Amino acid sequence: MSKPIRGSLERLPPSPPGYGLETIAARVGVHPVSSLGLNEGPEPPFPAALEAMARHLAGVNRYPARGSGELVAALAARHGISEDEIFVAAGADSVIGYVSQACVDPGDEVIVPWPSFPSFVRDAEKRDGVPVLVPLAEWRIDVDALAAAVTERTRLVFLATPNNPTGLELVSDDVVRLAQRLPETVILVVDEAYFDYLDPETRLDAIRDVYAVRSQTLVLRTFSKLYGLAGLRVGYGIGPAALVDAMRRVQRGYDVGLLSQLAALASLDDEAEVERRAVANRAGVAELATLLERHGLRPVAGSRANFVLAQVGDGADGLGQELLSHGIVVQSGTPFGAAGTLRITAGAARDRQALDAALAALRSR
Repeated sequence: MSKPIRGSLERLPPSPPGYGLETIAARVGVHPVSSLGLNEGPEPPFPAALEAMARHLAGVNRYPARGSGELVAALAARHGISEDEIFVAAGADSVIGYVSQACVDPGDEVIVPWPSFPSFVRDAEKRDGVPVLVPLAEWRIDVDALAAAVTERTRLVFLATPNNPTGLELVSDDVVRLAQRLPETVILVVDEAYFDYLDPETRLDAIRDVYAVRSQTLVLRTFSKLYGLAGLRVGYGIGPAALVDAMRRVQRGYDVGLLSQLAALASLDDEAEVERRAVANRAGVAELATLLERHGLRPVAGSRANFVLAQVGDGADGLGQELLSHGIVVQSGTPFGAAGTLRITAGAARDRQALDAALAALRSR
């Protein structure tokens, strides 16, 4: 009798339960812990989002709207597209999983620049798909190399801008060139999780610049970063109606919670707060890069996200563990294909001060 568990899942890394910051703080004996490993925004949800959640807290005995209808309608109006082109899920990460379910059969290929976001690889492997990893060139995505890797088995091409874990953004011309070179049988997935941190005057807007000219494109956005809703898990994708319909068919019925939907809706119109947080983040990232250089680490220059990738060398993971003992949580670059690095979120001023003190203490031993 064969085993009931698919043998192909053994190639995926184990995924044990994680623990909240209060538990981590109790274990390391440092209060509070600085969470600089997950690229959350350092500020709470927008005031309007907090008010909306407070007003509806007693209503969580009811299931949320299936498919997030009100949020879908608001996003469609915001982006000037049909509601049939909007897919809301529990974070942009979930959208990656659903597009993989909708498009990838066993043996199909997905193309991923590497290092990059691990879910691009893992969600294809969960479908018994074949990830094709295209190396970065001096930490930058080579769109021509991505296009050259396409075969008749290619179903998805993933692209994150700014890329995670490097923080480097792509210019519009490069992404449009890639889109134009892809056959219509391939979906280009552009992950813009850090879109809100970019300069509005110069940034790529893949909804406007790519999806509008190539319909076989899926653009991802999230409320987890600048909007401060990481703990609520809400993001969305914009793509062709046929693809959105396919993803809805495989989506769990109540994927996004009631408070998540309400908080995202309430956050949509506060452009002044978006700009304030983006400006503060740019200052924080610059301060973090300077701090890391002062301690002998080598940040990858030019991050436009809310984090910096620090080049450490062979002792990177060991340094990460030592920082944890000082109450600083950072992310190893190894799962992203960037061994020898640490990805460090800019965080708040207090977090950067704690990181500075921890690095100084480790250097003085």
